[in-house]
Amino acid sequence: MNKQSIQKLELFLLGLEQRITENENFFKKITLKFKSGTKIYEGTITLQDNKLLFQYNGRNDKIEISWLGARISKVAQEYDAVNLVYEERGSTIFIDADNKNVKMKTKDTEIAEICNEHKETSQISNRDYYIKVGAADDLLKAIGILSENGKIKNDMIRKYNQIDHYIELVDDMLKSLCSKYETINVVDCGCGKSYLSFVLNYYIKEVLKKNCHFIGLDISKTVIDASKKIAEQLDYRNMEFKVTDIRNYTANKDIHLAISLHACDTATDEAIALAVKNNAKAIVMVPCCQKEILNQYSFDMLKSITKYGALKARLADVLTDGIRLILLEAVGYKTSIVEYVSPLETPKNLMIRAEKIGDSNKNALEEYKNLKKALGINPTLEKIILPMYEI
Repeated sequence: MNKQSIQKLELFLLGLEQRITENENFFKKITLKFKSGTKIYEGTITLQDNKLLFQYNGRNDKIEISWLGARISKVAQEYDAVNLVYEERGSTIFIDADNKNVKMKTKDTEIAEICNEHKETSQISNRDYYIKVGAADDLLKAIGILSENGKIKNDMIRKYNQIDHYIELVDDMLKSLCSKYETINVVDCGCGKSYLSFVLNYYIKEVLKKNCHFIGLDISKTVIDASKKIAEQLDYRNMEFKVTDIRNYTANKDIHLAISLHACDTATDEAIALAVKNNAKAIVMVPCCQKEILNQYSFDMLKSITKYGALKARLADVLTDGIRLILLEAVGYKTSIVEYVSPLETPKNLMIRAEKIGDSNKNALEEYKNLKKALGINPTLEKIILPMYEI
């Protein structure tokens, strides 16, 4: 290849060097095809121990990332053309160089074509999915939603709709976080098998094109091991999983989003407390069964209604989540609550969303104190988050 093309190729490769350095956890490999007449000589570059392993022409050379451009350009001088494919999670870059020109393109168009080809399976309930069959096949197979033939399993349609609706409900929050921070750090409290974390990981990195890091916490070694296995299968190196009681966890980095799905009773309060203690910028919690307030509250004015056990329990659910919202407001969060899924599917269908906007809210605290006195309650959440703020 001529000198002019080699110089242009080096400029493109300089950009790849920087990209690998910044996105080390997401880099997959570089595939090379050097052409000389009708002959093609192939090579690959992978990452090992913070260095690049360049396999070419029977050799296995380890080189510094900063040597990438110089090394490939030197080899390319001996050939008529080179085709390079750079792969990282969510992005693929193609570089084609010869004596006439050097061109670069991305894979975005190809992803769109894949999604169009799978349109019939992506429109199960006449909606445009956020986690699309085709583009997200590896993810959906790993979490058991997609069969090997690329079709949504019949018994997983409901789950697929639920996780996609979850993304829909937090999409604006995620985009807001992505606009403010270079890397989005997410902690999953009581993560179980971490299906939501895997879906959020995919969506943030491969759809929103933002770097992210996930920390999954659970007291069960069995589910943590299962999560690690799925992460390894997907090559999601930006995830870590810890066997721990969430009450004992303190993050060693900024937390931008704290999530929890169907943590029972006061476990949701402990997840909220972890988020508040670590000054999480956003919180998304979907509570499960709730017993604490049911066993505490009484309200004379409603005795004629709460004498019916089912109605008392239902009101306790409303009071529990309402108290959580007021206490979050008291410590500086803007809050909202929405239906996560239809109540026909599960009565545990509410999603609490909160975004940090300030230090504390005295009015919300007074509202809570009045409510606490009227109901005769002493909830766990108050005991574990208000002392942090000394209010």
